[in-house]
Amino acid sequence: MREPLISVVIPAYNCADVIGSAIDSALAQSVALEILVLDDGSSDELEAVMAGYEGNEAVRFAKNEKNLGAAATRNRGVSLARGKYVAFLDADDYWTEEKLSRQLARMEQTGCVLCCTARELMTPEGELTGKVIPVKEQISYRELLKHNSINCSSVLILTEVAREFPMHHDDSHEDYIMWLEVLRKYGFACGINEPLLKYRLSNSGKSGNKLHSAKMTYKVYRYMGFGVLKSMACFCSYAFHGVKKYFFR
Repeated sequence: MREPLISVVIPAYNCADVIGSAIDSALAQSVALEILVLDDGSSDELEAVMAGYEGNEAVRFAKNEKNLGAAATRNRGVSLARGKYVAFLDADDYWTEEKLSRQLARMEQTGCVLCCTARELMTPEGELTGKVIPVKEQISYRELLKHNSINCSSVLILTEVAREFPMHHDDSHEDYIMWLEVLRKYGFACGINEPLLKYRLSNSGKSGNKLHSAKMTYKVYRYMGFGVLKSMACFCSYAFHGVKKYFFR
């Protein structure tokens, strides 16, 4: 096996019915990589699915001793990563074949430490909707405060930066906090405004309940150290962009 350039981190929890598409889409990339599948206490047939990849040296399967949650599980994946870059991929999403190679080229071109892409939405059953959520080619810290335009499954980030800013506060949007902390130090992220990520909608995830998701977003700003007034201002911008993103495109 070639030394991996990218470590793909896939947290897995009761996702046996969908994780195959995620793993296969990572294996289809044209760059040297390893795939770290981290079982966070699943009770379904995940181990049986993973047995089908035992002969593939690129796929590494590890089990958490107890349920840690998404943030800590991704952090564990980052700690195990051998690649120069880390790519996050949720078990129910998948990528197009050129996703990682396109992102590597963009990061080398711009010098950014983090790159994201646009995404096409899928139904919970896996049917593509044709609805695309775009990203800008350059995303600043100030702009990211207004709304989280960076989807976790689209992110490619330098491993050393991911280790510098681990995910925390699992009771909020832990990935949003991470992107904000990264951009507060490094200034900008770069984006590829093409739907290289296919993103599955879900009513059962953390963001499925919009009211609950809104409360978690407000917590993000408080965890970033903002006062009540600034947190409310950021939250109002988030709410506006959220309505615009899902209902007026």
